[in-house]
This record gives sequence, structure tokens and C-alpha cells, in this order.
Amino acid sequence: MQLHKLIFALLIVFAAALIGSYATFPSIPTWYATLNKPFFNPPNWIFGPVWTVLYLMMALSLYLIWKQNADNKDAISWFGFQLLLNSVWSIAFFGFQSPSCGLGIIILLWLAILITIIKFYKLSKPAAWLLIPYLLWVSFASILNLSIVLIN
Repeated sequence: MQLHKLIFALLIVFAAALIGSYATFPSIPTWYATLNKPFFNPPNWIFGPVWTVLYLMMALSLYLIWKQNADNKDAISWFGFQLLLNSVWSIAFFGFQSPSCGLGIIILLWLAILITIIKFYKLSKPAAWLLIPYLLWVSFASILNLSIVLIN
């Protein structure tokens, strides 16, 4: 096991999570609480545990790709791009309090995750499969984001 690569993958992914959290947490009890939300909006407490598991799976996925000696730069670049969009979505939606801007970014995020999965699948099927729950959650979050735009 290449422990330093695993630790670095965890640090990179959870650094992105921290950036997103920094933009998100102040807005939850204030601005976000005032928004009209669809009936299928989960309770706020569910997001932390779900995202923690998803970020862990993302880091493990990155590690599986990174530890290979194959030509993986393109796949890792796509992973980095989607991770950047992940943080930018939190900043746009919660930090700038702009569900419309967030919607545009989450669509790009969804596409970047899909491309990352395709790139990872060519190198490591387990790495690609680890990202499927993330894609599904972002699919749900996209519908939620769109609903918030439409009803507010």
C-alpha cells in the first residue's frame, strides 16, 4: 500500500469538503432556512453524514487511480476539475446565496463526474464504481437545486 498517496488523496478531497463547508454552514440557519423547498427536501442533518461517506469514497477512488503506474494524468485532471466544481457549487449556492448560479455549476459538476467515471473505468473498475453513489447524490441534488430555483 502506498500510504502517502492514500493520505494525500484524503487530504485533497477533505480540503475541498472543508472549503465547501466554510461557504455552506453560515447560510443554513439563516438564508437557506428562509427558502421554499420541495416536499422531498431531506432534513438538514442528513447532508453531513452523506457527504462524509461520499468524500471518503471519492478519496479512495482517487487513490486507486493514483497508485497505478498507468497513464492516469487525464483521469486525475478530470477528478480535480470535478472536485473544484464541487467546492465552487457550495460557494455559489450558499456563499453567494444564488440557487440559479448553483444550478449552472451543478450541471457542469454532474457532467464532470460522469466523464471522471468513464476515465476511471478504463483504469480501474472499482475506482469508477466508488464514484457512482456520488453521481447519484449529485443527480438528486441537481433536481433539488432546480426545484428551489423554480419555487423561489
